[in-house]
Amino acid sequence: MNNNLSTDTSGARRRKILLVGLLAVGFGWAVLPARPFQPVEPIPAGIVDMHCHIAGIGAGGSGCWVSPRMRNNWRFNIYLHSFGVSRKELLEKGDGLVGDRISASLAQSKYVRQAVLLALDGVVDAHGNLDTNRTEVYVSDEFVAGVCAQHTNLLFGCSVNPYRPDALARLEWAKAHGAVLVKWIPPIMEINPDDPKLIPFYKKMVELHLPLLSHTGEEHSFSRAAENFGDPEKLRLPLSLGVTVVAAHIASSAKYDGERGPDRLARLMRDYPNLYTDISALTQINKPGYLKEALTKPEFSGRLVYGTDYPLINTALISPWYSFRLTLREKWQIWRTKNPWDRDVLMKHDLGVPTETFARSTQMFAKAN
Repeated sequence: MNNNLSTDTSGARRRKILLVGLLAVGFGWAVLPARPFQPVEPIPAGIVDMHCHIAGIGAGGSGCWVSPRMRNNWRFNIYLHSFGVSRKELLEKGDGLVGDRISASLAQSKYVRQAVLLALDGVVDAHGNLDTNRTEVYVSDEFVAGVCAQHTNLLFGCSVNPYRPDALARLEWAKAHGAVLVKWIPPIMEINPDDPKLIPFYKKMVELHLPLLSHTGEEHSFSRAAENFGDPEKLRLPLSLGVTVVAAHIASSAKYDGERGPDRLARLMRDYPNLYTDISALTQINKPGYLKEALTKPEFSGRLVYGTDYPLINTALISPWYSFRLTLREKWQIWRTKNPWDRDVLMKHDLGVPTETFARSTQMFAKAN
């Protein structure tokens, strides 16, 4: 009896000590003085988010497609929720509803005026047709161009797999319909960016003044990926041909040939003035330290572009409460800000993202309303 009482008292004491410890850590986390990575500068007007995703399930004749594998993946419902839609709504109103919701939310932003909405081509087979056995998500250029034509605050980011036999014609079509860039995720599109067969495609991009936004680093948003195609070193070919390249996510969370992705990207920066990198996703809890690296690595100075990786800013991956670098007041202000773009801008601003980074995406991609 006494032994049991002693054990219960000891267990209660340990739980109390643990609770006090957790509260102390939480309090310390909340009240530590702000230490932004760079001096805080003003937020410019009319920011453009150059990295905003859209998707659909094929409802309303959109031409979009999601594989059964992805529909059964735990990520699928999270993505629907982050876009602010349900499967039932899409079946009733069509995939265009996703674009409507994005545009409406963006219109309420105090800081961000426009966003580049990104199509996503898939893997192609030996005949150049969409390979649905190896493609998890497909978002057609026609669908995204149509959505952007209906909303002046959305800009068309096309996606063309260069292994399609009509790839050059698709590029010309996209440019004629307002495309401001070409989006690739090489690890899931199975594109090798340094393949010499792509030289005509790159030359056409230069001719059409279409920059390339290419994912670099590890890819975690899909259930399968050929990670070696995310190596920034593979971008030397398009860079050498004069393509303006934005390497997404500073090649974070990856190593290639034993070398960190950001270090390989930094070396490329020294060689190619037409290379940029975006800061999308760098405040996610699974990418600790990468925003600091982007803001403090000398090679990245003057080369950073603002993007969000929407809709991931609407998920638990990002929260001001994860950061030691923000004051309690800053955390509270960001957390209580309802608009997702404004939350993202405020958080990155308070962490030291400079005015020029916010402004550069506007300079590169904005169009008059």
